Amino acid sequence: MRLSIIVPVYNMAADNKLRFCLDSLINQTISDYEIIAVDDASTDESLAILKEYESRYPWKFKAVQSYENLRQGGARNKGLAIARGMWIGFADSDDWVAPDMYEKLIRKAEQTGADVVGCDYSLVDTHTMNVGKLMPNNTMDQTGVLDHERYKKLVMNPGSMVIKVYLRDVIDAYELRFPERTFYEDNCASPIWMLHFTHFEKVDEPLYYYYQHSTSTVHEISVEKCEARLAMGKKLIEEARRYGIYKPYRQEFEFAFSKLYYMNTLFTYMLGVRKPKLKFLRQLADGIKQEFPEFQDNIYYQNEFDEEQKKLAAMHMESPLRFKLYFQLLYFYRNRLRRGAGNGEE
Repeated sequence: MRLSIIVPVYNMAADNKLRFCLDSLINQTISDYEIIAVDDASTDESLAILKEYESRYPWKFKAVQSYENLRQGGARNKGLAIARGMWIGFADSDDWVAPDMYEKLIRKAEQTGADVVGCDYSLVDTHTMNVGKLMPNNTMDQTGVLDHERYKKLVMNPGSMVIKVYLRDVIDAYELRFPERTFYEDNCASPIWMLHFTHFEKVDEPLYYYYQHSTSTVHEISVEKCEARLAMGKKLIEEARRYGIYKPYRQEFEFAFSKLYYMNTLFTYMLGVRKPKLKFLRQLADGIKQEFPEFQDNIYYQNEFDEEQKKLAAMHMESPLRFKLYFQLLYFYRNRLRRGAGNGEE
């Protein structure tokens, strides 16, 4: 079998989300493939929909039921355990793909000898096959036979996993899997996976449709999700050390950690959580001091973030309390200015 597409599913029955996703996968132009849809203990009609598709397309659709909620990573691991394809692809159950996405990715692999191939995606907010806002994913200077310089770029920007196909032999050889029972598992898995492949190519087209809606993980900020991001930052470094890929790319992993664990969490927490707690801000500062006390000197960090972000981070590292008070006053003032401008006040 050429391809296995693994789809974790949790409570996606409403608003035709799940059916639109599955229809796009069922109607792929590639031949000889299977879809493994793993219901992650859904409480809605998702499992019934998967069973329906399994009965309609038994030769290429398999519904798997998990009796406990393992989150997306755990559901993907269940799919990997039974996948038969030479190539492995992942799709989220609220997104969809172009009819020829997997045919183009695997053709590119066969033409070039690549063991991992990706594409771009577009952002859409309605169920349509029209390309939305283009989101380039990975850069062409990351492609080709992977060497030290390309691996460095892939640690810092591995790209999304749902827009790629991976050669299963590599996955099996290194027993690559996902963190379970957590959010943001891709943030840990993606760079670790990419450093185990040897040749990366890209189809320079937006073949994946990333659906933007209010219940998407990236739109709901909670303390639990911020804590999950901290856990995935730590897991990233643990996995890099376990696989023996940390030391050659220490500076790049330091940057990846400071971005995932620290900067992204710091600002999404302050902007997304209604009542930020000083205890969490102290935990965040202590965590990065313990792992990378000199992260602010990292050249990638210096180039990635603007001066205000770096100033705020420096203030937070020095005094979480002073940062919290300053940040809240700053954004209160800016929101007041925006409201005034919206009301036509001078």
